[in-house]
Amino acid sequence: MRKVTVLILLMVLSINLSLSVTGQKSEFSGTWKIDKLKSVLPEYMPTLIKISINIEGDSLITERVYEGGDGQEYPFTEKLTLDGKECRITIYDMPRKLKANWSEQDGSLIIESTTTFNGQNGAEDFISRETWKINKENNSLTINFKNTLSGGESEGYFFFIKAEQVK
Repeated sequence: MRKVTVLILLMVLSINLSLSVTGQKSEFSGTWKIDKLKSVLPEYMPTLIKISINIEGDSLITERVYEGGDGQEYPFTEKLTLDGKECRITIYDMPRKLKANWSEQDGSLIIESTTTFNGQNGAEDFISRETWKINKENNSLTINFKNTLSGGESEGYFFFIKAEQVK
């Protein structure tokens, strides 16, 4: 009888924990628009101005919209798994390798990517590490980034609010 009680208690706890984690993950889903005044943006780099996120099971599907210095928008779609396995896509003729993992410490999402493009001296890699965090109090998403190119590194963050909050 005691074993059955302990087993039932463990099952209830594991269900509660998994529902809690699932709820946190689903908070990423939605369309997010940048607040440039609250962001620290890289110089001479396209700016991520909007991102639509859809998490389904262990899949992450995003549509990212970047804005170039001339105001032109560059959208692209990514689909990757959330288990740390490498995925490959092509963006405007540039191969991109990426992987995503959940942080066990704080529930943030970490995305690491390498995009290869044709630079002045041939093929060059643009390496990026993003950490996505949700702030429940103000319903915001922050994407901290560290980008590396042959010419150096840049760091900053994009501060987003849910699109339905934007007026």
